Amino acid sequence: MTFNTVIFDFGGVITSSPFEAFNRMEAERGLPQDFVRRVNSVNPDNNAWAKFERAECSASEFDALFAAEAQALGHALDGASVIACLAGEIRTDMVAALDQLKSLGFALGCITNNVPSGKGAGMAVSDAKAAAVAAVMERFDHIIESSKAGVRKPDPRIYNMMCDALAVSPPQCIYLDDLGINCKPAAAMGMAAIKVTSGAQALGELGALLALTFTPVEV
Repeated sequence: MTFNTVIFDFGGVITSSPFEAFNRMEAERGLPQDFVRRVNSVNPDNNAWAKFERAECSASEFDALFAAEAQALGHALDGASVIACLAGEIRTDMVAALDQLKSLGFALGCITNNVPSGKGAGMAVSDAKAAAVAAVMERFDHIIESSKAGVRKPDPRIYNMMCDALAVSPPQCIYLDDLGINCKPAAAMGMAAIKVTSGAQALGELGALLALTFTPVEV
C-alpha cells in the first residue's frame, strides 16, 4: 500500500528532545543522569507524569506528586522544575519537511503527549515561543493532545483516533516518535514507524520510505 499520511510526535521530533533539557537540569542539581526518566518509569501508567499527561491532575498537584515520587527514589526534585524543561527548540529542518510533504499532498497528523501547563500545545513558557509553535501546528491536518483527549501514547486508542480523524488505514501511515515505546503500537497496527534520534536521521529514514530528498535548512 502506498503511503499518503505522515504522523508526527511533537516534542523530540519537531522540537529538540526534552530529555536533553532534563539531563542539563540533572547535572546542574547534582542528580543522577536520567533521573527524571527513572522517576517516570516507575508505575508508568498511573504515576504523576501519566496523570498529568491525561489532565487528571493540576500543575500544582503534579508538583507535589512528582516530588514525592522523586523522594521515594532518594532525591529531592519538584515537579515544577520538570515542567520548566518541557518546551524544546523548534527544528527548522523538520518544519521545512512538513511544508514539502504538504505541498506534495500528504496528510499530516500530530499526536503529542503533553500536559495542561504553559502556553499552547507545545507548553511554551513565553508568548513568542507559543506563537512560533502555533505557526507550526497550523501545518497539520489534525492534532491530538493527550491532555485534551484524556488518553496518552502508547495507548493504541490514540493512534486509532488519528486514523479515524484523517480517514486513513494504518498501513497508509508513517509514524515518527523519539520514544521506542510509542513507536511499537504504531508498528503493531501496521504503520511504518521511525524512532527519531535526530532531525537528520529522521528525515533520512522518512525520505528513504517516500523516495524523497529533504533539503537541509540553513539557520
